[in-house]
Amino acid sequence: MSSHIGMKFEHFKAIFSSYKNAPAEVRERFALSNAQTSTLLFKLKDMGLVSEALVLSTCNRTEVYYIPEGDADISEALTKILLLEKGIADFDSYSTYFASIDNPNEAVSRLFGISAGLESQVLGDLQITGQVKHAYQLAADANMAGPFLHRLMHTIFFTNKRIVQETSFRDGAASVSYAAVELVETLTEHLAEPKILVVGTGKIGSDVCRTLADKNFKNLTILNRTFSKAQELAKELGAVATTLECLKDAVKVADVVIGSVSGEEALVTKALVKEVGIQNHKYFVDLSMPRSIEAEVEEIPGAILYNVDHIQNKTSEALQMRRNAIPKVQCIIGQSIAEFQIWANEMTFSPTVQKLKNSLEQIRQEELARHLKQLSEKEAELLDMVTKNMMQKIIKYPVLQLKAACKRGEADSLIDILHDLFDLEKDVKNEAK
Repeated sequence: MSSHIGMKFEHFKAIFSSYKNAPAEVRERFALSNAQTSTLLFKLKDMGLVSEALVLSTCNRTEVYYIPEGDADISEALTKILLLEKGIADFDSYSTYFASIDNPNEAVSRLFGISAGLESQVLGDLQITGQVKHAYQLAADANMAGPFLHRLMHTIFFTNKRIVQETSFRDGAASVSYAAVELVETLTEHLAEPKILVVGTGKIGSDVCRTLADKNFKNLTILNRTFSKAQELAKELGAVATTLECLKDAVKVADVVIGSVSGEEALVTKALVKEVGIQNHKYFVDLSMPRSIEAEVEEIPGAILYNVDHIQNKTSEALQMRRNAIPKVQCIIGQSIAEFQIWANEMTFSPTVQKLKNSLEQIRQEELARHLKQLSEKEAELLDMVTKNMMQKIIKYPVLQLKAACKRGEADSLIDILHDLFDLEKDVKNEAK
């Protein structure tokens, strides 16, 4: 199997659609559930189009990394199969939102960059590594991850660990929603199960709710002017939905109130909070612009208010810190890709090395057999050890030369020379018999 790994590197390709070349309303049509991803992988396997494949589908991208079975360009066929899997028959209109990568170095580099968070909408996105790991698991479950993809993905995961340990690229909260949840974590660390109320289910409000759920906040209540939207999100996250008419009661029981509502007038007013009353402390986090929580709320004893400026200051600092770390991240990724390429290239000549070992071992065994009858047991053991050591030293030089030839891109010619010199093809013929 290893004899084809170098060749597989040369054929590694990708098709992709991301937030950079497709708007959200188009991307959501391409998004694959876990079940759809698995179905697609099994379909590609059954059709015999690819030998290995990884399908990555998130809110920001749908991408397929693959090794084709033959030499033909199958990028268009893969795109069509993916679209049909999503019930999209209008191939001409939607295929324009997909791009393809034929260069293996570019495909490998893209997957490294995406996994690190270099290609995320939020630079250094903390969730993408987990999403890539999940995609890899689905590929493995479908038996679509072979030796090449296994090695590539584990190299990527090791690289991500290096990035976390050696750079500040993943430090800080670089999105408003994530920064808001980090703030909530800090504010409520003394509470066993804090009650969180999120008012508004727009983009930021929904992101906050999902991040809170990811962070394992159990007592989450979602309130929205359109109750059905609150219900839908609450059902997805295992939270509680409530109506605008219940705003006062919801604020009363909440430890933290997060406002994310667009509108000209604040929903959470000083009068409302005063009427509700605060026993000890109540935290208010306003992510809206214009504000959805009146600034005067903070005049009430026990009310502590944070606005969007507090949050954005944190995100701006984090983003700048992450931007500064990009050169170091790219350097680490470059080192990992170079090491992976060396491994893939070495796998090209490993069968030749094995054949050479087999050929020399056969000669060694034949020569030992001619003299064993004339030797004592100790002499035979000594001769066996000496000839083994000689064989290892003989093999060492061509192996070193093959490694050097790989780095120069000249391994094929040296492999041919070794095959001719030691008649290694006879091993293949003998095995066939």
